[in-house]
Amino acid sequence: MEKRTIGNSDLSVAPLAFGGNVFGWTADESTSFRLLDAFVEAGFNLIDTADVYSHWVPGNKGGESETIIGKWLKQSGKRDQVIIATKLGSEMTPEKKGLSKAYIQTAVEESLQRLQIDYIDLYQSHYDDSNTPIEETLEGFSQLIKEGKVRFIGASNFTPERLTQSLEISAKQGYPAYQSLQPEYNLYERETYETQYEPIVSKYGLGVINYYALASGFLTGKYRSEADLSKSKRGQGVKKYLNDRGFRILNALDEVAEDYKATPAQVSLAWLIAQPTITAPIASATSIDQLHDIAKAADLNLDESAINKLTTASSF
Repeated sequence: MEKRTIGNSDLSVAPLAFGGNVFGWTADESTSFRLLDAFVEAGFNLIDTADVYSHWVPGNKGGESETIIGKWLKQSGKRDQVIIATKLGSEMTPEKKGLSKAYIQTAVEESLQRLQIDYIDLYQSHYDDSNTPIEETLEGFSQLIKEGKVRFIGASNFTPERLTQSLEISAKQGYPAYQSLQPEYNLYERETYETQYEPIVSKYGLGVINYYALASGFLTGKYRSEADLSKSKRGQGVKKYLNDRGFRILNALDEVAEDYKATPAQVSLAWLIAQPTITAPIASATSIDQLHDIAKAADLNLDESAINKLTTASSF
């Protein structure tokens, strides 16, 4: 399978990342193990998670996803076959959040312990921390890289201004630089990424690991009306897409899917994979059937007319 390099790092990844937010939430431990095994067997290697996953589930406190991945890594012996990307900075407790140097030191140790590994391949700032100087955050990351606990760093949910500022400070002061960006980007949500972030990504050569690649499931085609919203726990988050533009996108997906004997989910992901600045969209699955479905996107090479049809239908 084609591999892509994340930014200016030496991390080589297949063009689809597994979103670990489902582990400990909609996928229990045994299901998660089966999904991870199937993901690697299909030729993929990038697993994305965060320390805070899945904090939002009643009874959870955060760390559940990393803990499950850690148990799987230990049991399967597949550490050398995967790239582990995790994130810090989200609020675990009122005292445990942000990007201060001291908290970075604490958070990395806890993530390493849960993941049962010696180093994290890609350690990402989950959210910006306006209360901490950028230099302090980068100094904290620099220390982790020197200690061998982290290989490369990335950013998620930064404003364009703060992202640029961070990259400039790294360049001028010799700190490690963010090698990746994790933005929201899919066939429906295009405008913010393409107008505000893509120019920065192109200028600095960042890798892009975009989340909500299937717009919370809308781009799978299973939500066609308000009556469909009860089909899953995430259904209500899809309501905003049920409009003229959303239906135009679904129609184009249906047409291309029919031409390629594919599913709308596969076509949506294939369109993302074909975008020149995208490294690996993040997609989640809670069953082996779902995983096999989305995995086929990596081999679906859309021709120019199919890409243009989707791009035109989703124009903003």
